[in-house]
Amino acid sequence: MGRALYSVGFWIRETGQALDRLGCRLQGKNHFREQLSRHRTLMNVFDKAPLVDKDAFVAPSASIIGNVHLGPGSSIWYGCVLRGDANTITVGAGTNIQDNSLVHVAKSNLNGKVLPTLIGDNVTIRNSAVLHGCTLEDESYIGASATVLDGAHVEKHAIVESGALVRHNTRIPSGEVWGGNPARFLRKVTEEERAFFSTSAVEYSNLAQVHAAENTKNLEETDFNKLLYKKKARDAEYDSPLLNDDLTLSENHLPKAP
Repeated sequence: MGRALYSVGFWIRETGQALDRLGCRLQGKNHFREQLSRHRTLMNVFDKAPLVDKDAFVAPSASIIGNVHLGPGSSIWYGCVLRGDANTITVGAGTNIQDNSLVHVAKSNLNGKVLPTLIGDNVTIRNSAVLHGCTLEDESYIGASATVLDGAHVEKHAIVESGALVRHNTRIPSGEVWGGNPARFLRKVTEEERAFFSTSAVEYSNLAQVHAAENTKNLEETDFNKLLYKKKARDAEYDSPLLNDDLTLSENHLPKAP
């Protein structure tokens, strides 16, 4: 039954697109042709299919392609691409990969090694980071726009600063901060930073649940919530002490009834 419904839905969509193309041809030179988007958040490559835990969050504009395993409580944010076509991408539990980040793999490198991308638990990967055939251990931290290349290994509680370039086969020891291009040792991780690793992971896991709930709402629910928020804002304005004082002041200046 499920396969039959899928086939019917597929042919209805194909028919709609065929009608769109026919309409464009009938309009001749005056038509405006817009390619219909076929974006799919989860996409197979041959026999390789993403495996996403039911408690993970994948933003609608993200792309999870091929042999990608995503653990519970992890979140893949808007505009991210995880492409596991030539090899495997594994993401542990509670990890957040933030907006516009790219995670790729390497079938092999110059040394002939097979290089999947392995990301542990409670890892924070900031916006626009690029990871390629590397390993990130639990509770490591990758700054915004950082690049980690083939064979690199970032150990637990290590930090790669924003904009850094970690070259091939570089190993960053636990508890160290590396930055620059190419990345090099800068200093040791502070106790405050060490405590932040788990805190950041929990905060993003909670925030992902909010976004997941919002993304399940239909258009009618979204419009209703907008009206509700506007009403609450107006009610709060009417109830504000400043406005009440103004009303009281105005009433005191009204002419008294004879």
